[in-house]
Amino acid sequence: MNPRPPDPTDLSDHEWALIQHLLPEAKPGGRPEAYPKRASLNAIWYLLRSGCSWRMLPHDLPPWRMVYHDLRQWRQDGTWQVRHDLLRGDVRVAAGKHRQPSAGIIDSQSVKTTATGGAGVMTPGNMSRGASGISSSIRWGCSSRSW
Repeated sequence: MNPRPPDPTDLSDHEWALIQHLLPEAKPGGRPEAYPKRASLNAIWYLLRSGCSWRMLPHDLPPWRMVYHDLRQWRQDGTWQVRHDLLRGDVRVAAGKHRQPSAGIIDSQSVKTTATGGAGVMTPGNMSRGASGISSSIRWGCSSRSW
C-alpha cells in the first residue's frame, strides 16, 4: 500500500504504540497480512468519525471487506473488550483512581422497562384542560386578568 498523507482520524505514532501490543498477532503458517493492522484501525476510525458506509471507504485505505473482516474477528474473539478494559484501567490509574471501578450507574432514561409494547402499555391522556400541568400554568401564570 502506498504511503498517504495522514487523515485527522488516523492513529498517531504515540497512540499506535499504546495499543499495538493489544492486537492479536498473525497466525503462524498462514497467509501474510495484505494490509497492516494499523491501516485497518485507521479505516475503522474513519468510518466512525465520518459516518460513511463501508463501501464508501477512501481508496487509500484497505478494502472495506478486509476492514470489516478484521473488525468482526476482533469483536468475536474478544479483542475489542480486552483492549477497552485495559485502556480504561490505564486511564483510571493515570487519574489516581483504582484500576477497576467500584460502582456503576445506570441512567434510568436508557433502561427499557417493558419487553413488549402495545395498547396496554400506554395510558390514555385526560382531555380536561385543568388536568394538564402545562395548560394550567399557562392559563393561570400568564393571565393578565384582574380577579
